[in-house]
Amino acid sequence: MKRKVSRREFMKTAATAGIMFSAGTMLLGQGNVALAKDMQPIRLPQPQSADGNAFLKLLEKRQSIREYGPEPVPAAVLAGLLWAAFGINRPDGKRTAPSARNYQEIDIYVAAADGLYLYNAKESMLKPMLAQDIRELTGRQPYVKQAPISLVYVADMSKVGSVSDEDKNLYPAADSGFISQNVYLYCAAVGLATCVRANIDKPSLAKTMGLRPEQKITLAQAVGYPKKAT
Repeated sequence: MKRKVSRREFMKTAATAGIMFSAGTMLLGQGNVALAKDMQPIRLPQPQSADGNAFLKLLEKRQSIREYGPEPVPAAVLAGLLWAAFGINRPDGKRTAPSARNYQEIDIYVAAADGLYLYNAKESMLKPMLAQDIRELTGRQPYVKQAPISLVYVADMSKVGSVSDEDKNLYPAADSGFISQNVYLYCAAVGLATCVRANIDKPSLAKTMGLRPEQKITLAQAVGYPKKAT
């Protein structure tokens, strides 16, 4: 016959078990530290050669370039650039770069000598937005007005659902980074120069672009042909 345990005895036993569990957890943590100290570094083999591997070759060539020649970027090259950046690559409308929860909140504006355009991926078209050369406003560095094109990444927060304030900052930043890297790789593939930047007077640029309050500039990226050595 089982003996009935009093409430006082139960509480005493539970407290003791809790102390033992806590002590065990501490010892386990110390054991993990001890094991880490005993571990040896793993020497990795040399990375695979880029020879014969097109993707690795692009990574080998990827770099930021801040000097640009005067040559314009042809429309066909610009079309490929924008598709690589954030074009549609599947029948369901998903894109060449990932976006958090598939919000697709990043819009790409193209600042050129003849004005500002908005990239429409569905129509593969540039929509005129402003008949003004605003390239020099897309960054504080002198080189930005030398590049034939400056891409401006704008997060439309009206497309983002109910998320925390932290994620409202994280998602557009991460998604802009994915797009920027696609641009880098495309430029490496076709011989273009590019450089991404965040050093922008964003309030001034947003006002000039006529952005709505829920539209936030994240990054800008210069694109052109590299300046030829003289």
